[in-house]
Amino acid sequence: MKHMQVNNRREKIPPFPHHKNFLYRIDKFFNPNSFFTQLSHGNFITVKEVIRGYKHKCAIPRVLLIDPTSSCNLRCKGCWAADYAKGDSLSFEKLDDIINQSEKLGIMDIQLSGGEPLLRKDDILRLCRKHRKTTFGVFTNATLIDEEFADGIAEVGNLNMYVSIEGTREETDFRRGEGVHEKVLKAMSLLKERNIGFAFSTCYHSKNYKTIASDEFLDEMRDRGAWFGWLFNYVPVGKDADLSLVCTPEQRAWVREKIIDYCKRKNCLIIDFWNSGHTAYGCVAAGSGYLHINAKGDVEPCAFCHYSDCNIHELSLVEALRSPFLTSFRASQPFSDNPLRACPMIDVPEAITDVINKGGAHSTHYSEPEPIEVFVDKVNENAKKWEPVANELKESLGEDKAKIYNTFVEFLNMRKRITDGRRKVSFDAEKD
Repeated sequence: MKHMQVNNRREKIPPFPHHKNFLYRIDKFFNPNSFFTQLSHGNFITVKEVIRGYKHKCAIPRVLLIDPTSSCNLRCKGCWAADYAKGDSLSFEKLDDIINQSEKLGIMDIQLSGGEPLLRKDDILRLCRKHRKTTFGVFTNATLIDEEFADGIAEVGNLNMYVSIEGTREETDFRRGEGVHEKVLKAMSLLKERNIGFAFSTCYHSKNYKTIASDEFLDEMRDRGAWFGWLFNYVPVGKDADLSLVCTPEQRAWVREKIIDYCKRKNCLIIDFWNSGHTAYGCVAAGSGYLHINAKGDVEPCAFCHYSDCNIHELSLVEALRSPFLTSFRASQPFSDNPLRACPMIDVPEAITDVINKGGAHSTHYSEPEPIEVFVDKVNENAKKWEPVANELKESLGEDKAKIYNTFVEFLNMRKRITDGRRKVSFDAEKD
């Protein structure tokens, strides 16, 4: 049996598809000692993805992210879910169909977001019981986790929780509403009592970035039972996006430095999503690493890129992965030669504009469609300011990490030739 050091304890890691096995595999993905580590972990899942991609003539993602519903029981400041038309959802039958298709493609992990996915918690447990060869994970505000549901998580064994929290009581309740912080801590207690390995999930912005990168907050999260953490840089998607919450380049760089230092000192895993491009080949969206399906069925590159040219109600998952937009998106990866400028949405916005226009994608932002030019206007200035900061930080990555990243990029390009390239897609033409 595998073991993993978690919160200063040596934890047993049950075989896949136990939810703790996902945590073990994600640690190997984001902390590769070498390119071979990336290739060999998860029983050589990376190699298997290339073989399956060759067979199906498209990239096969590692993770499928699905929104069971667009509805939410909270109304957080700056969250795009407030723009969503309430009541959009994927039926249980459609969710089941998507997962059946994903299993045939060898996709091992299904993650659920929203809206608030636990508005569908009975359906989620039902899916976990039916699909015993798949691990599931839920990004949740945690207010709907009670004793009965926590018992259900422990019983199924293949369900992860990623519990959203914004920092202190004041910072959490500022964005999420009065009393939410207390409910989140209660949910963490319920999970810890049942020895359920969960993660904390934090959106950091200009008002809370110092808290979420502090030893005090991170120590507390681990003490409360979190096995690892997700950090997401605030992205101003949607008409109600609060631009005052966008981190400056200096604030983003500060968080990166603090998180790296903390993880080294404490021997733990915290994934600073927008600052972790150097651990893979940069952007992993559009099927290169993961794919997003929203509650209307629109197939999108990622949860933050609300643009699509296809819908899962109208075609199969494989057909969606072969769509002109997603193919064009993958052809442009990596979007920068600097792994710290990996995201086309906030780091290289001119690239996402080009890909969307060439791929014939449209805005999928529910009741308030947002043309890509409108979004770019909100992020362009910050992206330009981040570029010199990122270029300076690139020099500090070290020769070993730079070598691993460059090898990843070479592998990505080879993978595209083997998968998308079999459909005679001209990557050079799409980039020109």
